[in-house]
Amino acid sequence: MRRVRSRINEALDRRMWPRDATTLYFLLGCLNDLMGVAADDLGYPTAAEELYRAGWAYAVAIDHRPLMANLRLHLSAQAYWNGRPREAADLASSGLEYLRSGPTGIQLHLEYGRAIAELGETNPARQAIAEAGEAREREYRDDLMEIGGEFDFSRASERSLTGSVLIEIPEAASDAATVLERAAELYAAGPGPGETHGYGMEALARINLAQARLRAGGIEAASAALGPVLSLPSGKRIDPIPQHLARVRTELHAPIFRGSVQARELDEQIEIF
Repeated sequence: MRRVRSRINEALDRRMWPRDATTLYFLLGCLNDLMGVAADDLGYPTAAEELYRAGWAYAVAIDHRPLMANLRLHLSAQAYWNGRPREAADLASSGLEYLRSGPTGIQLHLEYGRAIAELGETNPARQAIAEAGEAREREYRDDLMEIGGEFDFSRASERSLTGSVLIEIPEAASDAATVLERAAELYAAGPGPGETHGYGMEALARINLAQARLRAGGIEAASAALGPVLSLPSGKRIDPIPQHLARVRTELHAPIFRGSVQARELDEQIEIF
């Protein structure tokens, strides 16, 4: 991606038609966005934020609202996982001002819901889930969706992120488990027509499912959910996975599992991972 970005910058130094320059600015925005995702996965949040903001500058320059929304989405997710839920909610809300439909719109609704759920705002979080469902039903296409991959959002991933909202609502653990189990089934079945699945999203769905099952006291079910995650080779252990697993360890240290051999063994497996 860095090599491609350098080639685009070299091309922009030449004289060209404005429409061609606009296309290259769009691609630069996309590349910086994707590089930000990679930097986040590799554990470099500061570099990721710089890349997202560089992409934002290109998106603003050509007034590309779907790309602006997507960059706000990634900044929101980053703020959430760095312990800043209020900032995450503000960024997701800002992103929704640019786009409320399509894959990015769905994710923005759910990121907003997850952030405010952590802040204790249960009803608005449930409303965000409903609005994400409505966004899924609306017909929508843009040039980010034409690229696909990181810029798309499968039904399995939608279920996974919905479950991560519900798991932040104290009385919704059972609903969260149901939704996350469906996500795991969809991932196991493989991507549908026009969809792609990333192993990272599947791993996060399984981790969230384990967390929901532990809240119901299901240590064996949680271990089964985590099995494929804990067997991932070291080269696939992107930074969000241990971040999410830390929450599973918190659940394992709850009073209900005090003295449990299974809980101690699962905790040790996570620590080794």
